[in-house]
Amino acid sequence: MSELLKVSSNPHIRSKVTTSSIMTAVVIALLPAAGFGIYNFGPRALAVMAVTIASTVLTELLFGWLWKKKITITDMSAVVTGLLLALNLPVSIPLWIAAMGGVFAILVVKMLFGGLGQNFMNPALAARCFLLISFPSQMTNFVCDAYTGATPLAALKAGESVNVMNMIVGKTAGTIGETSVIALLIGACFLILIGVIDLRIPGTYIVTVILFAGFFGGHGFDPAYLSAQLAGGGLILGAFFMATDYVTRPITIKGQYVYGVVLGLLTGIFRIFGPGAEGVSYAIILGNLLVPLIEKFTMPVAFGRKAGAKHEK
Repeated sequence: MSELLKVSSNPHIRSKVTTSSIMTAVVIALLPAAGFGIYNFGPRALAVMAVTIASTVLTELLFGWLWKKKITITDMSAVVTGLLLALNLPVSIPLWIAAMGGVFAILVVKMLFGGLGQNFMNPALAARCFLLISFPSQMTNFVCDAYTGATPLAALKAGESVNVMNMIVGKTAGTIGETSVIALLIGACFLILIGVIDLRIPGTYIVTVILFAGFFGGHGFDPAYLSAQLAGGGLILGAFFMATDYVTRPITIKGQYVYGVVLGLLTGIFRIFGPGAEGVSYAIILGNLLVPLIEKFTMPVAFGRKAGAKHEK
């Protein structure tokens, strides 16, 4: 009888899912967008990806070696950060700036705060915002051999007409990974099907942006205008691949819906009332900072306790 009773410390329910398996799944899901980026912009896009991934992995490796910490590059999180950063950069970005972004993402945002699981904001997006502030002209230069005009959102903000079908397919200017909605949705569907992400945050985020644009965009609920807002910029990339980051999103179910609404409102404000045409990166970064507050007000009440009741000793 004693052989049938096994006593061990918690957790008592374990999962075969590991950090490396989740990160590998994210890399696989990003391959369609990365592949289309290389097809759309040429070998220079591959060079940017190689530089950002190399800079993130090497920074994490050197940090662990110099500070005698556990080497964690095998969990693939540094690869995901490097690839996401590359997909958020214009193809014309100087490679040394791309490398600087990778170092900033890992060293400043991730490792100095304790490593994976301790960072308070998405490292790739934090690096992109850092580069936007430090090198605005290089980060907003989308002129390349394939495209010479403004991005669709910039043209839309200027009152010009845009080709929504080209935006969906990806035949347009923009960052390396944001142009093809089709490629991004293929990767998003893969993550949803295998259970890595769900639609709570992305769905709420996208619906809020569309509603905000309909009410305040000046075009009403014109399908062409709303489709351009949906397909343009980094909304799909941000909603499915960065707003859903396990570390920087709320853990409560109600909090995830609130988080999606906050991201949608911020993105709408930046896009429609701000000086620029885009706002996904800043919206998610600010949303990350609000996560502790969101979780505080959406934490479920423990069984047997009344909401708002103080704990009595």
